[in-house]
Amino acid sequence: MEAYMIPTSVKEVQALGWDYIDVIFFTGDAFIDHPSFGTAVIARWLQKFGYRVAVVPQPNWRDDLRDFRKLGAPRLYFAVNAGAMDSMVNHYTASKRLRSDDAYTPEGRAGARPDYAVTVYTKILKQLWPDIPVVIGGIEASLRRLTHYDYWQDRLLPSVLVSSGADWLCYGMGERTMIELTRAIEAGRNISDIRKIPQIGFYCDGKCRTRDAVFLHSYENCLKDKKAFAQNFHLIETYANMMHPPVIVEPVGKGYVQINPTLPPATTQEMDSFWDLPFTKLPHPRYKGKRIPAYDMIKFSVNTHRGCFGGCNFCTIAAHQGKFIQSRSEESILREIAELNNLPGFAGNISDVGAPTANMYGMHGKDVSICERCRRKSCLFPSPCKNLDRSHERLLRLYSRIAAVKGIRHAYIGSGIRYDLFLDEKGFVDESSRPYLKELILDHTSGRLKVAPEHTEDCVLKLMAKPSFRLFERLRKEFDAIVSKSERNCELVPYFISSHPGCGMREMENLSSNPALKGLYMDQVQDFTPTPMTTSSVMFYTGLNPSTMEKVFVERNPDRKKQQKSFFFRKK
Repeated sequence: MEAYMIPTSVKEVQALGWDYIDVIFFTGDAFIDHPSFGTAVIARWLQKFGYRVAVVPQPNWRDDLRDFRKLGAPRLYFAVNAGAMDSMVNHYTASKRLRSDDAYTPEGRAGARPDYAVTVYTKILKQLWPDIPVVIGGIEASLRRLTHYDYWQDRLLPSVLVSSGADWLCYGMGERTMIELTRAIEAGRNISDIRKIPQIGFYCDGKCRTRDAVFLHSYENCLKDKKAFAQNFHLIETYANMMHPPVIVEPVGKGYVQINPTLPPATTQEMDSFWDLPFTKLPHPRYKGKRIPAYDMIKFSVNTHRGCFGGCNFCTIAAHQGKFIQSRSEESILREIAELNNLPGFAGNISDVGAPTANMYGMHGKDVSICERCRRKSCLFPSPCKNLDRSHERLLRLYSRIAAVKGIRHAYIGSGIRYDLFLDEKGFVDESSRPYLKELILDHTSGRLKVAPEHTEDCVLKLMAKPSFRLFERLRKEFDAIVSKSERNCELVPYFISSHPGCGMREMENLSSNPALKGLYMDQVQDFTPTPMTTSSVMFYTGLNPSTMEKVFVERNPDRKKQQKSFFFRKK
C-alpha cells in the first residue's frame, strides 16, 4: 500500500478521496510524524496494514466541540492519548505551579490540552458518539491503568478506565496489541474473545470469573487503608517486571478492572518493523513556519532500543516500556541514520543515539530461561545480576559503524547512561568498559558528560534503588584520568533529586557539602515530583516502602521542600 500523509482535517481527508476513516486519533500533542512520538508510530503501523487513519491533534475542548465532530465517526474506533507526557506532569511543576509553556505545542504555547486529557477527550467522544468504541493508550493511560496516587489532587484515583468510560486500554508499547485489537473490532469478534487479547485493560460490571487471576485490594479498600494500596502496588510492580505475568484484577465499585499480561518482549525483527515505516520525520504541514520545541530536541536523534532494567524507584520507564531490553538491528539503525541526510537542516550531527538508558543497547541475560523465571525489579540493584551480560562490545561496534556512514560528523549521546553497567567500586567490570567510557567522553559528548547519581547519602539512595555514591566517586576518578590524558576540556555534570522520600535537610546538607563534588558544574537539582505508578510516589503518599512495608520519612511541606532544594544552591 502506498503511504500517505496522515490527514488531520476534512480538507485533507477529501484530498485523499476517502468516504470513510477506520480509526481517528485524538491527541494532546501537536502531530509530528516522527518515531519518537507514539501517535505517529501507531498511526503509521495501522496504515501499514491497510487501515485509513486520521489524527485530530490538540482539539479544542472548551468551545462547541467542533474539533470532535469535524471528521465524523470512524468505521472502527476512536483512539485517545494525552500526548508524549502525562498531562498533569506537562502542566504543573513539582510545587504545583502552572507551567508557562508546553514543548509539545507550536511556539511552546501553554493551555492547548486539558488537565487529565485522556479522561476529558474520552468523555466528550462518548457524549457525541456513544456507540463508537474508544481505545485509550499512551503514557497517561498506561500509568493510570489501576488505582494510583494523584499528586495534584493529593488523593487516590481509580483506574482511568473508570474515570474516562473508555472501552479498552492498551498499555505499554502498543504496536502488536493495537493491530490485534483493530482486527478484532473489524471482524466483530465477541466481547469475551476480545477480552483475552494480551496487554489490554478493560472495566466490567459484576464479579470476575477469570481463572488464575491475581486479585488486588479494591479501590474502595485502598481509599480506607494506605497499607492496602502499598500492598497492591508491590504486586503490580512485581508482575510488571516479569516476562510471563498473570492477569491482574482490581475490584472497583460494582465491577472490576482487568489488566491482561504483557506480550513477550519484541524480537529484533519486530523492532525493526516498527521503525521501517514511511515517517516523514517532520511536523505535519499544518504547522508550517511554526516552531515546536519538543521536535527541535529530537528531530536529529535515533532510538536504538526500548526498555530499562535499572529499576529506579522514581522512574516510570519500565512500567511503560518494560524491564527487558528490546533492541533494533545495527542495519536498521544505520539505515535510519543514513536517511537523516535527507532531512532539511541536517548538518551531519546526530543529537542522540540512545534510548531510556543509552548503554543498555543489546544487553540481556546470558541464560534467557533464568530471565523467564525472574521476579527482580532491577537487574542492577541492590547489586548487578550475575546473569546479566554487561559487555559494551556491541555498542562500540555500532558507534564505529555509525561513524563510517557518509555525511555523519558527530554522533552524540544525549540519553542517560548507567555507569554501574561498566564500573564497580574496584574499577572497570570487563575489557569493553574502559574503551566505552573513553569513547563516550571523547567522541560522543559535546564537552559535558551528564550522569545521575541522584544523591550522595546511602539511606536515600537505597530508597531510590540507586547504587552507592562511592560508585560516582570511582566514575569521577576514571573520568578525570581519561580527560587529563586527552588534554580535552570536558566536564562531568551530576544530576540530583531533592525531597525524595527518606531525604530531609540533613541529607541535603550532606549532599551539598560532599567533597567529591568540589569543582563540578552544579545546578542540576530537581525537586521530587510524585508521578503515577512509581514506588517513590507510593512512599510519598503512604509513608511506607511497598517492598518492605517499613515506615519512610516523607517531606510533604511545600516550604521545607523548597528549602531542601534552595539549601543546595545556597551552599554552592
